[in-house]
Amino acid sequence: MKVSELQPKNVFAIFDAITRIPRPSKKEEKIRQYILDFAKSHGLEARTDAVGNVAITKPATPGYEKAPKVVLQGHMDMVCEANDKNFDFNTTPITTIVDGEWVKADGTTLGADNGIGVATSLAILTDDTLVHGPLEALFTMDEETGMTGANNLGEGMLDGDILINLDSEDDAELFIGCAGGVDTVCTFHYSRSFAPKDFHYFKVSVSKGQGGHSGGDIHLGRANANKVVARFLYELSKKFEVALSEFDGGNLRNAIPRAAHAVFGVHTSHKENVSAALNQYRAVIEGEYSDLEPTLEISIESVEKPDFSIDDTTARNIIEAIYSAPHGVVSMSRELEGLVETSTNLASVKMGADNTLVVTTSQRSSVDSRKWDIATQVEALFTLAGAEVKHGEGYPGWRPNMKSPIMEMASEAYKELYGVTPKITAIHAGLECGLFLEKYPHLDMVSFGPTLRDVHSPSERMHIPAVERFYEQLKLTLKKVAEKGK
Repeated sequence: MKVSELQPKNVFAIFDAITRIPRPSKKEEKIRQYILDFAKSHGLEARTDAVGNVAITKPATPGYEKAPKVVLQGHMDMVCEANDKNFDFNTTPITTIVDGEWVKADGTTLGADNGIGVATSLAILTDDTLVHGPLEALFTMDEETGMTGANNLGEGMLDGDILINLDSEDDAELFIGCAGGVDTVCTFHYSRSFAPKDFHYFKVSVSKGQGGHSGGDIHLGRANANKVVARFLYELSKKFEVALSEFDGGNLRNAIPRAAHAVFGVHTSHKENVSAALNQYRAVIEGEYSDLEPTLEISIESVEKPDFSIDDTTARNIIEAIYSAPHGVVSMSRELEGLVETSTNLASVKMGADNTLVVTTSQRSSVDSRKWDIATQVEALFTLAGAEVKHGEGYPGWRPNMKSPIMEMASEAYKELYGVTPKITAIHAGLECGLFLEKYPHLDMVSFGPTLRDVHSPSERMHIPAVERFYEQLKLTLKKVAEKGK
């Protein structure tokens, strides 16, 4: 069966179209035009702002004009991760696969985060069978790499009393809070040295890790490929002199690194010792992650002598800093059982321009002071290692409101439809809601969505039956808002 033929058909037909539109973060021109054309073809008023956000309005069902205006909100961009490094997300449509009760992509991220939220908003706007008050659909840009759209939302783009964020990933759960976050970028400046001629050179690689969302999956304890490579280099450097020439791993600040590699050399007399050490190390890692990383691969190969090596002092500092840098859950919430409060993700290591190596980390917490505490711990560590450290502006969290009227109506809707009271919780990931609340403190907000798994990785998948439950819950919630405010 094709994705466009799944039920609810109006939602999946639009979602299928969206998967064919390239939409990496900061390159949302094509999806933005699709949304504007969609609005025009259905006679709906649309507007954009200076940064590229789009808002579409739809009048209330006759008789419900006095109901509070509801804003349906999602983001246009997607995380672009592929098993094939040559896959071009700027030009190539995603290939979708229906696998039993799940939709997934062929070797890439699916983009259901947040393509399904966008598709559902558009389906709501064109479903004339619904009962609703005044509606607005807000589509933001660049949520995944900086929340640029929400941070720079133009005047008059958000005009409502209630906001329903459609960017959550668990059926039968309502989210009324989220973590705030900040990125910390650490830049090493090194001197180039001649790669020693009497050294043998290797490339050690970690690949096919599970990866995942650095907020939603951080508690699972999956391997960080950057840390796995650094740990091997550190253990090796305690036995032999190591000449480091290259270190590269991870891509996105909000994804757990699935792959990394390093190019290094040791004296030719220790060539065989390196291969033996790697075999022993591989066995240790497989034992530690056997149940979490069934596809993880660690390999080593001989390579040609590189053009240069990083000066010894900086190379040692790089290896030791990456090895010792914190990664994972720092603390759990004392207010909501099972919720991660604070975490940090050692996201990427990249060779930069002008003899630099750049390490990017991302910190999250539902407590603002703890967010900055872990960020400054990372700063302290990398400063000691000689790196230049800068923090991003960050984004605020969203403090839960247990008396939220829209939360109560969304909960009632799900229970009426399916006989189950949804779980009320918060999410250890960044939603744009915190930024909206800063600018519009009167907003009553809730976030919900269908079940997604392994987002921000090529294993991303979406549960088909949950999409229909999500759509029906949203429709009934809008009806309840309209009837209560009539």
